[in-house]
Amino acid sequence: MSNTALIVGATGIVGQNLAARLLAEGWVVYGLARRPREGVDGVLPIAADLLDVEALRVALSGLRPSHVYFCSWMRQATEAENCRVNSAMVRNLFAALPEPAQVRHAALTTGLKHYLGPFESYASGAPPQTPFREEMPRLPVANFYYEQEDALFEAAARHGFSWSVHRPHTIIGHAVGNLMNMGSTLAVYASICRETGRPFVFPGSPQQWDGLSDVTDARQLARQLHWAGTSPAARNQDFNIVNGDLIRWKWLWPQLAAWFGIEAAPYPGSPTSLEAVLANDGPVWAEIAGRHGLRETDLGRLASPWHTDADLGRPVECVTDMSKSRRAGFLSYQYTPDSFFDLFARLRAERLIP
Repeated sequence: MSNTALIVGATGIVGQNLAARLLAEGWVVYGLARRPREGVDGVLPIAADLLDVEALRVALSGLRPSHVYFCSWMRQATEAENCRVNSAMVRNLFAALPEPAQVRHAALTTGLKHYLGPFESYASGAPPQTPFREEMPRLPVANFYYEQEDALFEAAARHGFSWSVHRPHTIIGHAVGNLMNMGSTLAVYASICRETGRPFVFPGSPQQWDGLSDVTDARQLARQLHWAGTSPAARNQDFNIVNGDLIRWKWLWPQLAAWFGIEAAPYPGSPTSLEAVLANDGPVWAEIAGRHGLRETDLGRLASPWHTDADLGRPVECVTDMSKSRRAGFLSYQYTPDSFFDLFARLRAERLIP
């Protein structure tokens, strides 16, 4: 059977890498976004607001996808609003599809806040037991990931398609304008340090500096999403997804520094807010971009230091178990330093960093 994918959030870090993967596999790919912009060649754009059901119905009127990939969210001021808005987006999508019963599989991408809690209570309270495993119960707090899952489960039961849920750790990959992009943020930070002579200081917590951790290459996530959409063993399952190796930031940080030709500064022993460090660097980046002929002069389009602070500032160890998907047949692996180096090389080739 032919495969036609609808990717919701097609311009984001997950959506762009997934689209590239599916197109390489010969799929027809539609990409839905509020404001479709430059992304992956070959994606058929659909402009729509997931909170406007009637306009969404019009935008999707001619579309009958075999697979739906939901890779989008909208950040709100409170978790209660996150729950309301982001679950509505999932429900509205399936309500607006002209023939949802023709969907064979739908996948939702969430993340490790499933285990760590939402931003309002992020990694607070008693430290969660590691490694994170899919069978761990939901936390007794409001969490928009849980609401999105429930909306997906309801739609799957109503229309008869299979589902999968994918929980990456910090995603490393290419996407300009993404709200949660550690890889590009660190590339910008290192570039500013090199250009200005500032020290390249690890901004996170002692637990993150010394402890074990992992990350998720966006290409690795795309591989699992593709696998889950085509493998019977993945139907109606939730899966963690990380690269498959383990890191300590005190081991990786000097390697990132070396790629940019700078020295890693000694770790100061406590967190240093990267958001505060970069707060006034808009003009600095614009000057660097102008001097090197870079394509993007807006620091905010490349860096999301608030999110990097949240991830690297966690006072707990973060290690993710991949046994469930491996036992089901997903055996892909990605070497973590290469996740960063490949991204840095692409950013430089596309004249986004000097």
